[in-house]
Amino acid sequence: MLRVGVIGTGVMGAEHARLLRQEVAGATLAAVCDLSADRAAAVAQGARVFTDAQALIDDPQIDALVVASPDATHAGYALACLAAGKPVLCEKPIAATATEALRVVEAEVALGRRLVTVGYMRRFDPAYADMAQTVAAGQIGDPVLLHNIHRNAAAPDWFTGAMSITNSFVHEIDISRWLLGSEPVSAQITAAPGGDPLMITMETDRGQIIATEVYMNAGYGYHVHAQIVGRAGTVEMAAPTLTTVNRAGRHGHAYPDNWVPRFREAYRRQMQAWVDAVGAGRPVGASAWDGYVATAIAEQVAAALPSGAKAALRADPRPGLYA
Repeated sequence: MLRVGVIGTGVMGAEHARLLRQEVAGATLAAVCDLSADRAAAVAQGARVFTDAQALIDDPQIDALVVASPDATHAGYALACLAAGKPVLCEKPIAATATEALRVVEAEVALGRRLVTVGYMRRFDPAYADMAQTVAAGQIGDPVLLHNIHRNAAAPDWFTGAMSITNSFVHEIDISRWLLGSEPVSAQITAAPGGDPLMITMETDRGQIIATEVYMNAGYGYHVHAQIVGRAGTVEMAAPTLTTVNRAGRHGHAYPDNWVPRFREAYRRQMQAWVDAVGAGRPVGASAWDGYVATAIAEQVAAALPSGAKAALRADPRPGLYA
């Protein structure tokens, strides 16, 4: 039984802890860490409680870690897990800056084995997975255009600066790379008055176009959508609901307030796949390298926002560990 410690007790830390307690086979929630012992105890529900993340990482009774603390702490905790030789599922982004993300990659390469998985859970979402299978099977021909929509009901109180790019748009960076099997090489970003929504257009090394709307204050709910246009057809997500309601002259469905209900199954599948992979000693999901690329692209897109100029996107060469 894999003994997992969770660092952080916010929305995602609490959800990861719940999954480990209730829905994942082969693992147990062994401990929870937060600066507040009371918050940690509320999430732990009987598991051990820590207020020092390094002590949790070093504890011999902890086999693997989940990092769901604030973004600025991710790289440091990932590096600590690598130093301890312990697998880690680290929430995205892997780091606050591309430089920090590259340090994680370099540390893992020096170690010579992959222990870091970055929590880009959309790779495990049934809708995205079905789209990827449709493209791989050649059903729509060569993909030439990807439309992404990423809308939140309202930006969280803790969102500041360019976080609509570095915390939200990073999801579209990662899933676009995964769906198309190509690398973005240029980007242009336009902001509506007031800075929200954003329209970001990227081109890939295969000549594909990725058009993404990021709207942090859409008002009506949390809504993610994607459509891939190919030379012989298209594939897109169906409505994210199991049922529709007919009432008072209307037909439709509701949208959740935030991302957790929409991607609950993706988070469950990601956690189970990670637990299984750790047990088998193999990597799964987005790698530290994928995390670095997403952060590096987001950083360059954010830098291009004030001018609106087209930016050439660059990343360090991919190490052989991630081939």
